[in-house]
Amino acid sequence: MSKPSETPPAIVAEREHQLRSFLRKGVEYAETLLEENRALRSEIEALRADGARLRAQISSDDAIRDLIKTVEGLETERRSLLERSENLEARARERDTREAEVDQEISDLANLYVASFQLHTTLELKRVLRHLSDMIGQLVGAESFAVFIADDQKLHPIMVEGDRPVGVETLGEGFVGSAILAGIAEIQEDLSRQERPLAIIPFRVGNRSVGGAVLYSLLEQKTAWASVDRELFELLGMHAGAALLSATIYADQGSPDPVSAISEIRKHLAGD
Repeated sequence: MSKPSETPPAIVAEREHQLRSFLRKGVEYAETLLEENRALRSEIEALRADGARLRAQISSDDAIRDLIKTVEGLETERRSLLERSENLEARARERDTREAEVDQEISDLANLYVASFQLHTTLELKRVLRHLSDMIGQLVGAESFAVFIADDQKLHPIMVEGDRPVGVETLGEGFVGSAILAGIAEIQEDLSRQERPLAIIPFRVGNRSVGGAVLYSLLEQKTAWASVDRELFELLGMHAGAALLSATIYADQGSPDPVSAISEIRKHLAGD
């Protein structure tokens, strides 16, 4: 038998060279794969970190949205409380205003009662005139005024307050005479007008005017009529004339003793 031929050394060397080259490329390829794997792992970790941040952000956004909703709810409640508070304050102001009005009404009624009472507590003409002066000057707030009493066709001033010159008036003539004869009070709404008296109040006894009060000007601080002023004018119109007539008759009769006067009244009644 023939002995197999041996592989030439050149071929063996070439094969070994190719094998080493293949192994080297395999190693290089493996290292490349490992590097890419490390890079992928790094990217995955980065993505996980980004995912964690996103989840945290979303959670934070939810918390902010919840917080915003809470704040909006509190703001709504605050507005509701403010509205209720304003309503309560308005009601309190209305109550205070009403209480002040009631107090003023009570005070006005007390003043009217006192004024009416004082007119009929005396038969002395000077005191009746003083009461009239207090009512017109202090309660109404007149600065310049006069009280007239009728005598036939004339109106004679029996009390004058202020610097305005006042003379005898004729019934049925001029502002004063016409208003008193008609028996209808004339009250100006515009207190700045000075061409005529601000108020003319006839004094009536039954259906007849026996005199009157004339207001020419008011105190500086009084800029408008109060509701009680008109009630006071009405009281003067109904009661002042009777008080003046009673005091005048009482004075003309020499101020008789009240007991004697009562006896005379009883005699007249018995005669009737």
